[in-house]
Amino acid sequence: MRTNIYVDGFNLYYGCLRRTVYRWLDLGALCRTVLQGHHVIGRIRYFTAHAKATVSNPDLPVRQQAYIRALKTIPNLSVHLGSFQSNKCRRPRADGTGLVEVIDTKEKGSDVNLASYLLLDGFKNDYEAAVVVSNDSDLTEPIRLVRHELKLVIGILNPHATHAYELKKIPPKFHLKITAIHLAASQFPDVLNDANGTITKPARWR
Repeated sequence: MRTNIYVDGFNLYYGCLRRTVYRWLDLGALCRTVLQGHHVIGRIRYFTAHAKATVSNPDLPVRQQAYIRALKTIPNLSVHLGSFQSNKCRRPRADGTGLVEVIDTKEKGSDVNLASYLLLDGFKNDYEAAVVVSNDSDLTEPIRLVRHELKLVIGILNPHATHAYELKKIPPKFHLKITAIHLAASQFPDVLNDANGTITKPARWR
């Protein structure tokens, strides 16, 4: 089947990549590895937002940009950006002794953007099957609409150890888990090239 892939970048990262050696992940190779040749991949849409530097992690944006450049070497992949919002707010202390001021950072837009393109592409007959790489229960309704209203095949590649209860209730046509074996078999080479020059795997990811 002609298949599009919709990747929730932060859900994938926090689900199975953070603090692992597999962060230099080739999404095209991952999809081919997990789906095992049963789908002809038409396009891959990757949804994320530009990360901001922090005191403890000042080179975070540099590593992210290197990875986005690497992803863009995949011919059928496009990157769709949301945004980060940071605000000072007061939160209760864990010991119950009052409030403390913190920086509250939220990623905005990726789930809405993913849902929008998933439905738009379905209406345009851009795919026969769609695969959502996420375990975000906020995507339950657009996945249900693709399955039951558009009558198209849709599946989930889950980067997390457990399945979101709301997504299990739909259910999609198939629900597969991304494993460490899949990740290990789907890494970019340490050095790639694009039109702007050399792209090198970040040292902290080795």
